[in-house]
Amino acid sequence: MRMVRWVWLLAALSACAHGPMTLPTKDMQEVLGAHLALGGKPVHLLTPEQARRGPSAKDGAEAVQAKREGKLPSPEPVASVRDVRLSGPMKPLDARVYTPSGSGPFPAIVYFHGGGFVIADCDVYDNTPRALANAVGAVVISSDYRLAPENPYPASHDDAQAAFRYVSAHSDEFNINPRQIAVAGESAGANLATVVAMRQKRDGGAMPVFQLLVYPFISNDLSTPSHEKNGHGLFFIGNADIEWFWRHELGADWRSNRDPMALPIYATADQLRGLPPAHVVVAALDPLLDEGSQYATMLRSAGVPVTIQQYDGVTHEFFGMAAVVPQAKQAQTDATQALRSALGGTR
Repeated sequence: MRMVRWVWLLAALSACAHGPMTLPTKDMQEVLGAHLALGGKPVHLLTPEQARRGPSAKDGAEAVQAKREGKLPSPEPVASVRDVRLSGPMKPLDARVYTPSGSGPFPAIVYFHGGGFVIADCDVYDNTPRALANAVGAVVISSDYRLAPENPYPASHDDAQAAFRYVSAHSDEFNINPRQIAVAGESAGANLATVVAMRQKRDGGAMPVFQLLVYPFISNDLSTPSHEKNGHGLFFIGNADIEWFWRHELGADWRSNRDPMALPIYATADQLRGLPPAHVVVAALDPLLDEGSQYATMLRSAGVPVTIQQYDGVTHEFFGMAAVVPQAKQAQTDATQALRSALGGTR
């Protein structure tokens, strides 16, 4: 515990250097401390293989939950959970289908996990699809995608678009209404979700009816105030980690890249106009706070209906921690309401 207290002292000093001091809530601190106690290290100090094996933010949250409940936590029950494979551009894509109770056909959400395009998979990001399936009353299809550096951009984005197209074209396979399909994602997954919508508009394909974008990872500008204030590396990801992610995904010239299909922050109004309505979730202690807020403003300026909700006292990765972080529970409730309004969910 002494080490954890030193972590928050360092965080306080860093925050003071860039404005008024703001620290995580007690619950968020507990999760961050548990992750540190599990041996969590900044990814920029690791190889991609090492980073993929290391403890995740989910592991930290589950450690807190286990301590509070005195037993190993179980995942939120869903009426049906099954692993499938979707057709991909280079190879089949592993995916997990979460189906709520009821007879259907259901609305659907194609969901993409986070991990900076380099780490994580459907297992690491299992909590959010379960919560959305139950609360929205929708089938959630969580799709993996090829990871960098083995498969750099545009592999991840090609796979994400292929997953959406497959789900749209095989509604009977998933017992869904093909006219009620949303996209959703966290961090890098939010990048994929909105780029799927941009690509489908460009290509004249079926469009998602809604975008849930949770702290979208969409910019290579690390000089914003939120990067300066929250990028010290004590809140799951720091600026050095973000550089590591982008270098693996976009290559050595990642700083000069201006491709809006990789970095939607550079999209023009014409590219955004006509995209589906969006709900954007941002965390006050996230380095990505400013880019998420800016993208919401860009969408709104292009005529896209947007709601944005900021949650104070929490960091990147908080959204799937509803079992231990009250702000995450509220964020999921707010996102559920937005999705239900767009999809006409049954819950």
